[in-house]
Formats: sequence, C-alpha cells, structure tokens
Amino acid sequence: MNKKLAIAHILQSCSKEPKHEIGTFFAPSNIALCKYWGKRDTELNLPNTASLSISLGDLGARTTLSLNSKPVDVVFVNGKEFDKNTAFVKNLLNFLDYFRSYPEMYFIVKTEVNIPIGAGLASSACGFAALVGALDALFGWDLSTSQLSLLARMGSGSASRSFWHGFVEWEMGIREDGMDSVGVPLNIRWPELRIGLLILNAQQKILSSREAMQRTVLTSPFYSVWPNTQDVHLLRLKNAIETRNFLELGETSEINALAMHALMLTACPPILYSNPATLEAMHKIWQCRQQGLSLFFTQDAGPNLKLLFLHPEQDAIVKFFPDLNIIAPFMSRG
Repeated sequence: MNKKLAIAHILQSCSKEPKHEIGTFFAPSNIALCKYWGKRDTELNLPNTASLSISLGDLGARTTLSLNSKPVDVVFVNGKEFDKNTAFVKNLLNFLDYFRSYPEMYFIVKTEVNIPIGAGLASSACGFAALVGALDALFGWDLSTSQLSLLARMGSGSASRSFWHGFVEWEMGIREDGMDSVGVPLNIRWPELRIGLLILNAQQKILSSREAMQRTVLTSPFYSVWPNTQDVHLLRLKNAIETRNFLELGETSEINALAMHALMLTACPPILYSNPATLEAMHKIWQCRQQGLSLFFTQDAGPNLKLLFLHPEQDAIVKFFPDLNIIAPFMSRG
C-alpha cells in the first residue's frame, strides 16, 4: 500500500471540507530512549524495530491551520514566513498535498516552535504531529489519538510518539499497510525523573536524519545486529520504567544512543554528528558518575545531548552544567 491509499483508508469516512475556520493543536517534542533507526518501508515510514520515547513537556510545536483565499500556500514559523524552497517547507507542503480535497485548496500554516529546528531535538516529530492535529481540528474529523499517530507517522516516523506526554512506545507492527505501527502510551508516571537539554549547537544540521538513516541501513556492515540489540534494550527500558530502576534506565538509554552513533560511524561515507563540545560533555558526564552522581545522557541525530537524572540530584548536576534546560516531564501542566 502506498501513502496516498493508506491516508485515504484512515480518512474514508471523514469530511472533505473544513468544518471550522481554523484548527489549532499542540504536540510535545519527544526524545527516544530506545532509538528508531531504519525503515522496512520508506514511503510509509514503517520501522525495522520498535522504539520508546519520553516527551519534553511543554517544549514542542503549536500549529494553527486555515484555508487561504489566495492561490498559494504560506508557511510561518515563529512569526516569520519561511521560503518555499527550504527542505522544511517542501516536506511540509508535500505532506499537505495528501489532504487537499481539490487542487485549488491552499493553506496558511502558522507554527510556533520553542526548540531549535533541525538540530537533533525532534522538531520534525512535534511539527508533523501538530500539523496532523491541526488538520483534524480544522476539518472536524474527530479522529482517535491512535489514528492521528498513524497519519503523523507518514510525515515523520518519530511524530507517531508526539501525541502523548510521558513514555510512549512506537510499536513496529507487521502489517504491510502499517495500520498496526502506531504510538502507544505506557501510562506510567515517574515524577522525580528529569531531562536536561544540553544545547551545544542550535544550528540546523547539514545531513538530515532521514538521509543519515538510509545511508546507515544501506552501507553499514554492522546494521544486521541492530534489530536484536533494540529488542534487548527495549525490554530493559520497559522493565526499568515499571520498577522505577533509574540506573537501568540511564545505562540502557546511554548505551542505546552510543550504539546508534557507532553504527553511523561505520556507514560509507561515515556519519559523525558529535562535535568537540559533545565529546567534552560526555567526558564530563562520565566524570560526574565517577564522583557518585547518577547522571546519564542520550543523543539523537545531532550534536546536542539530553541528560537523564532524578530530582534529588538536580542541584549538584546544575553546578557542572549551569546552562542546562531542565524539564520535568511528569509535572502538572495548566
């Protein structure tokens, strides 16, 4: 099944015309503790393995969508109109093509994003999730959260996990049409858990995650061991979450991230997202552990690190990383 047919299947009983003047939706960003790296279907964004993430609370994207009376699509990000020739806008408008009821349907897209775009902080995940949620609100589809997750996955795989706060597993699924490859919340709270964003370079990365992923899958001689590694790490992480075993959570998340980046180094040509500041920060984190602090990191496709720790050690960790942006994923939000 191709993307057009898959989307049509989900929307088969839905309105073709907007029921409201605008649609607005907020989606949190998420970071994978067990990574998504590799697809069994590139068009539908079906993964080779399951993955598991945690949301970043109030950090993410809020998108407002409306029809444009003029024959042109317009995209604003943080109040600034984006050039249609940028990869970001091209991907967004290409995705919107699947939801136009007729060729002359044009959109005004206004997105407010409070994280750097394209810097390895899952801006595409929250961006596509917020876009799909805004489409649902604009057209009045009233889709379930699982259906929204399926739609968003076809824009950006990790967007399937950006419809819930807290821990979310993106199930791999086995169906060829992808209707069983969807985000599922774990519904387990861990109030003491903290995520620290260590922004070492906020610039957009040169090589997209999509390109890096494909190169790794196609050229790394060690990619064949990745799925089995993921299965083991996913089970460990779910057990750590269920038992509130922070040491197991931190160790497994860090090893999983390092394994993904090791795979990228064995691609041809090699892929290296870390910069000298990234490596320096890693060594500082390992030094903190030697001094008795329970501090771990994870790293996505970019140079920035996400630190994992518990609230009682926050003050001590901030002394080592004073510029840390600390998130409490399970704190109440208004």
